[in-house]
Amino acid sequence: MDYLIGLLNSTLQNEQVAEWAFVGLMGAAVFCVGLAGIFLISTIFNPVRDRLQTVVGTEQEAKAPKTGAMVLLVGKVAPFVLPKKASERGRTSERLMHAGFRGDNALATFYAIKTLLIVGLPASVLLIINWIPSITSMEAIQAGAFAVLAGVIIPNYVLSKLIKRRKRLLYNGFPDALDLLVVCTEAGFGLKPALQRVADEVSVGHPELAQEFALVNAEMRAGVERSEALHNLADRTGLEEIAGLVTLLSQSLRFGTSVAESLRIYSEEFRDKRMQKAEEEAGKISTKLIFPLVFCMFPAFFVVAIGPAVVGLLDHFKG
Repeated sequence: MDYLIGLLNSTLQNEQVAEWAFVGLMGAAVFCVGLAGIFLISTIFNPVRDRLQTVVGTEQEAKAPKTGAMVLLVGKVAPFVLPKKASERGRTSERLMHAGFRGDNALATFYAIKTLLIVGLPASVLLIINWIPSITSMEAIQAGAFAVLAGVIIPNYVLSKLIKRRKRLLYNGFPDALDLLVVCTEAGFGLKPALQRVADEVSVGHPELAQEFALVNAEMRAGVERSEALHNLADRTGLEEIAGLVTLLSQSLRFGTSVAESLRIYSEEFRDKRMQKAEEEAGKISTKLIFPLVFCMFPAFFVVAIGPAVVGLLDHFKG
């Protein structure tokens, strides 16, 4: 104990701060040890698990997922790391769903990773700083605060990148899927067979979109209302284009209009929208090229074009 306090004191160069840091580290260590003990006891001496093993048998136990221990651990940690506000949990669950994480423990796992980074990064920074004697206590505190801030920001940043990547993949495959859906409905397919056929056809080039269409078809076959299954598709993807398609199909099913004709009109409108977006991006190119031209191209051009003349004038004036 005295060695650890001396180590912290040599790192932070402040006896009071070292004592508080030691108390915090000891509290975190006791909490982790207690949590691990509770997990081990609940896993080993679990009567429900024993009864399930007796009833189901060893064959079903062998088929059980290997992530069961991780799921149990996350379930134990969840009450300590999940936010108290239901609105915040709802927003985070929606973002995780848009990123493709739809598991029951996705929210708890996300906040567990976030908590681990918030605690682990400052501890790692303090251990590294111990090998750098030139750093003062104030700089060590600032580095620890920066590590805590990084632990808070990094998970949200990574999640945002995953959401953008998945939305981009879904958006790139949506035009092909929409055209195939129009062809299938005009060929006489119903909505469910058309969605299944589109999912089978685009599974190679766009597996994410194929999985979403297959899930919609599975929900319909399971007894979910078609409008509800389509709205679930819009909620899972988070794309405005798919939300517009869902609204169109829901209205067509509600009022009894032709699904094929509605899809044909929406496909033409979507194609026009994509063309307008491409023209808008093309119009921005000239503005975006100003800074590279001014700072990269023009200096080199002036050096090549005017440089020899400037050198000649300097030689002339020297002569």
